[in-house]
Amino acid sequence: MLRIRRIYDNILPLDVRVIKEVQDILRIQFPLITEETVRRLPDQLRNPLKYRFRSILFVAEGDGGKVKGFALLQHAPDLRFCYLDFISTAKHGTGGGIGSVLYERVREEALLMKTLGLFFECLPDDPCLCKDPEILKQNTARLRFYERYGARPIANTAYETPLNPEDDCPPYLVYDNLGKGRNLFRNWTQRVVRAILERKYGDLCPREYIEMVVKSIKDHPVKIRAPKYTKKEEVVEVKPIKSVEKLIVLAVNDRHEIHHVHQKGYVESPIRINAILKRLEPMGLFERVDARHFPEKHIRAVHDSRFVEYLKKVCTVVEPGTSVYPYIFPIRNNARPPKELPIRAGYYCIDTFTPINENAYLAAKRAVDCALTVTQKVLQEGYRFGYALVRPPGHHAEQRAFGGFCYFNSAAVAAQYASPYGRVAVLDLDFHHGNGTQNIFYKRSDVVTLSIHGHPSFAFPYFSGFVDETGEGEGAGYNINFPLPEQISAEKYRETLAKALRRIMRLKCVILIIALGFDTAKGDPTGGWNLGPKDFRAVGRMIGSLRLPTVVVQEGGYRTQLLGTNAYHFFLGLWEGGLPHPIR
Repeated sequence: MLRIRRIYDNILPLDVRVIKEVQDILRIQFPLITEETVRRLPDQLRNPLKYRFRSILFVAEGDGGKVKGFALLQHAPDLRFCYLDFISTAKHGTGGGIGSVLYERVREEALLMKTLGLFFECLPDDPCLCKDPEILKQNTARLRFYERYGARPIANTAYETPLNPEDDCPPYLVYDNLGKGRNLFRNWTQRVVRAILERKYGDLCPREYIEMVVKSIKDHPVKIRAPKYTKKEEVVEVKPIKSVEKLIVLAVNDRHEIHHVHQKGYVESPIRINAILKRLEPMGLFERVDARHFPEKHIRAVHDSRFVEYLKKVCTVVEPGTSVYPYIFPIRNNARPPKELPIRAGYYCIDTFTPINENAYLAAKRAVDCALTVTQKVLQEGYRFGYALVRPPGHHAEQRAFGGFCYFNSAAVAAQYASPYGRVAVLDLDFHHGNGTQNIFYKRSDVVTLSIHGHPSFAFPYFSGFVDETGEGEGAGYNINFPLPEQISAEKYRETLAKALRRIMRLKCVILIIALGFDTAKGDPTGGWNLGPKDFRAVGRMIGSLRLPTVVVQEGGYRTQLLGTNAYHFFLGLWEGGLPHPIR
């Protein structure tokens, strides 16, 4: 099995390992490059301004994530061109179409970024320029390969002039018009060549040499060498390549329907999942995976073990088809919980409308499994975005309490799981304050909790979500609430979101968990705001533009007629924001 994936940076251990494997391939397959060139690869990915190129690394991974090949693409947005710096298979990794699929992915990326063409160097197939017959044979094979895509050397220039007269095999500069049949205009080509020589070879090429090569480009339009290995000049269209970073990994709670509360007014119904799924599946952006089973220890890492044990046990004693609602709350003596398990519900609950039934534990546990599945996929398999489409929701579940339709805090469990990889941000976008997530991480600085919600003076849960709740002890300053009025405009919401996103970046968070509620939508029976589809698309795009590994966990949203449409637009925006080009 071969998969193509883009590497954005070296934040996650997975990508650190992959970059090291790429560096090893560089050392083996390009023995003449300097060690400094090899070592600066991670910095190139993180710091485009320093190198005046935006570096884009694609890898081809085999079974076990082993790197089978890579391509390093340099994007110059100021001049609207791409330069293919390196493309190579691993040692003994030739064949199997690895080079072809990598080059096709590079062509696709260059076209999607609306560049005017792709340039790269290739050693010559001219015996006058290359004296070694074996190397000449390899050069010929490479140029024949690229010519199949319509990529051929530019002609009538001094680009292949060696720096030193005794040097052998000076490279051609090859141009791929990406299937658009564009002519190369002289002035633009001169600027491109100057940029390549200065940005890539500025420490090697003397100023006089660069000027000589640039001034040698005199044809208008610039001539491209005639086809040498194909019968005629052909336009080779760019085709889309399946690549991991273009997909949103999706896990759906396959046991959510067992938690179906039929009481009148209970809006947290199974139809919510189907309404969303129906609109998302045809998009072609999602890769659905089965939820893995994770041990209960992950739940106990954020929830009190006595609470977890209670919920598991009480669900086994509730009669099938019935629901128990808390109605007694031991605020006077909470050290002496009632012996009868159903009556004890008030000891662990914050409200009177979240029922316990025989399947509450099972459904909530499976929701956690989904959240952990997509989190693991993002952290360990290279997906940039993951979506846990689950019910029951979780963000109202505190360390030792359930409520607000929530039993286990799936987003908090995902954040806890991700925290060893770097500082995590949990951004709650539900209409109601994420009191559970705040409660769990209130004294910690490794997980930043942010919530944009209706002010607790009028919105559930009423007792938390105030702006002065900023964390305690080590967590002081790492809990940020944005309580908003009952009536707000979409512009005001986006302004608030922008503030939250700036805080996430300022606090150097490297992983993002979104607790996503669609109850901020117009007409939601539990909310009070008026966000529409275009607003959710803008919200998604803003979040995606952070370019952080991101896991989305479904929370509220109860106007089922609009759930699918709003979800469609949110994820479309998230995908658009996360990539350097818009969806078509």
